Amino acid sequence: MQEITTQLFIMQDNEYKEFHGRLMPTVNPDTILGIRVPILRKFSNQLAKSLSKEKLLEFMNELPHKYYEENNIHAFLIEKIKDFDECIVALEKFLPFVDNWATCDMMNPEILKKNTQQLFCKIKEWIASPHVYTIRYGIGMLMRYFLDDNFKTEYLDMVAAVKSDEYYVNMMKAWFFATALAKQYEATLPYIKEKRLDNWSHNKAIQKSIESFRVPKEHKEELKRYKIK
Repeated sequence: MQEITTQLFIMQDNEYKEFHGRLMPTVNPDTILGIRVPILRKFSNQLAKSLSKEKLLEFMNELPHKYYEENNIHAFLIEKIKDFDECIVALEKFLPFVDNWATCDMMNPEILKKNTQQLFCKIKEWIASPHVYTIRYGIGMLMRYFLDDNFKTEYLDMVAAVKSDEYYVNMMKAWFFATALAKQYEATLPYIKEKRLDNWSHNKAIQKSIESFRVPKEHKEELKRYKIK
């Protein structure tokens, strides 16, 4: 929708555009306007209140979007969906068009955590996707909602089984296992000791664990011994 794009250009920050663009090498810098996330979230909230549902759907149906910030607005609007099934439909329509880690990781609809059993079925599908950021999103949701009270070792198996040459998939694998080591150390440690991950994800998970304030010092010392040279 041109009216949304016009307002985005008014908020453009060229200095921030240069900085933020360096963090996202997969995104064409010409498609980044440079709008900080809190400002963009506030603008998305205003859109959700001021535009009709028909207008919002019109914007969300205009895929692919041209600008990075339009993708983020789309993500924020999905977060506002209160019906689980409707939210999943919107996610599955949008995920194939996500082209960067930031849009992928910031999209966290509240309704998902209220339906974790149904969500888990979708996570299994997302992790099996051929699309980089759909896989990353699935692993991210598994990390966010399934490493606490409802943890099962099968979740570790699911992520360990993901084989990819994609940096942004393997980085999420490492982040997942680093978080698992912080929350479920005894269950997760065998995956490190037995080297069940690819070498890069294995070492990166150990690195992120050593850097984490959530991992006790004695665990960090033990993990250092398993780094692959």
